[in-house]
Amino acid sequence: MVKNIVILGSTGSIGRNALNVVERLKGRVKVFGLAAHSNWVLLKKQIKKFKPEQVVLIDHSAAARLKASLRRQRIKILSGWEGVQKIIAASEVNLVLSAITGAAGLPASFWAIESGKTLALANKESMVMAGEILVNLARRKKVKIIPVDSEHSAIFQALQCGRANEVKRIILTASGGPFYNRSVNELKKVTPHQALNHPTWQMGDKITIDSATLMNKALEVIEAHWFFNLKPAQIEVVIHPQSIIHSMVEFLDGSIIAQLSPPDMKIPIQFALTYPQRLNGANHQALFQKPLNLTFERPGASVLGGPALALAYEVLRRGGTAGAVLNAANEEAVKLFLQKKIALTDIVLLNKKILRRHRVVKNPTLPQIIEADEWARNELRVITGNRLSVNSKKQRR
Repeated sequence: MVKNIVILGSTGSIGRNALNVVERLKGRVKVFGLAAHSNWVLLKKQIKKFKPEQVVLIDHSAAARLKASLRRQRIKILSGWEGVQKIIAASEVNLVLSAITGAAGLPASFWAIESGKTLALANKESMVMAGEILVNLARRKKVKIIPVDSEHSAIFQALQCGRANEVKRIILTASGGPFYNRSVNELKKVTPHQALNHPTWQMGDKITIDSATLMNKALEVIEAHWFFNLKPAQIEVVIHPQSIIHSMVEFLDGSIIAQLSPPDMKIPIQFALTYPQRLNGANHQALFQKPLNLTFERPGASVLGGPALALAYEVLRRGGTAGAVLNAANEEAVKLFLQKKIALTDIVLLNKKILRRHRVVKNPTLPQIIEADEWARNELRVITGNRLSVNSKKQRR
């Protein structure tokens, strides 16, 4: 059966890779809809190639320009977040791939599950902010959430080899980014241009900076907790610079099952789109045609690794709105670094400061999670002198 899919964030890195996968699958997956923020020029090219029935641009002016340029073509063009909600809810859709960057992707994750669609989730922020709510909602709706992150896809695949109660621990691998084992003084001088030059992966700007600070791995620890219903003590991280082993599961009998492949996001994307089937995909035979060294180190050896990961376990210990606050602080801190307003080393320090100032709300509702997100962003702006709103809320929550 052909799957009708919607790709949210189609003009971003994950979205473009997903469309490459669709093209390679040759008719096994049909693009029903595409959604992007404002890049109407690239979206127009994607429309021409994949011929979706509906598209959305969140930016209303960009949507108007796309409509004007496609006036003679029969395609439904929607705009705004209400358009995203409509395209997700379309009865023809079987699967929604959410590749929206940041906290902005959270509502779409809810809409997909509420609509009874299989959710292929590349937006890790949804799980970090509201993992408990999403998982419980998916259980009630009998909806499958399939991870697209390479690490969580690796765990998801390895778990097929045993039962949940047979898992001793999981081991998330991290590349270490471009500055692993650098000194504090060296890290303080790192420029955004240098930080965006990742040694093994080609990714979007935000996730590349997160890789450099190891905050990406901190967020993935939280994500893994909710995806796989694991205790914090069952989740470990190792530095693996080659990025060949994408993560591992250790079972009670001592067996460790690992998923290996070159650092290519098309592999986990394809698995999410075709699950539970495996279809022909990329050919990586060359991986073992030359000597291959796989090395592992403890993340504590990194100036940033230990502190960043400590924040993940603090979030899991405190629960509630802590995840939303950490994620929001990190998003704002990364923006300030990319604008050259703070140093790379300031990111984790600011995240820690904001998290410690926050009064956690236990068992939060979605509005309370969004309120905590807004509080953290305003609080960080006040602290750094980059306050954007005269109405920023100074009180602790």
